[in-house]
Amino acid sequence: MSERIAIDSSFIKLDSFLKLANLAMSGGEAKLAILEGLVSVNSQVENRRGRKLYPGDTVAFAGCMISVCTDKAD
Repeated sequence: MSERIAIDSSFIKLDSFLKLANLAMSGGEAKLAILEGLVSVNSQVENRRGRKLYPGDTVAFAGCMISVCTDKAD
């Protein structure tokens, strides 16, 4: 499954993005998944929950690949 999630700011933190994308139900769940090395950003395992994501970044978790985009047509 691959999709795009729009953000309305210049960046979003990884743990917040997992919640926004409904891949984690809570911040604690997002933190645990990230710390366990289950989340990749741009094909690299990421274990910093505060990692800033920008439009064009791609997050992979739980069989899903989601691209960050802006709410503008991009």
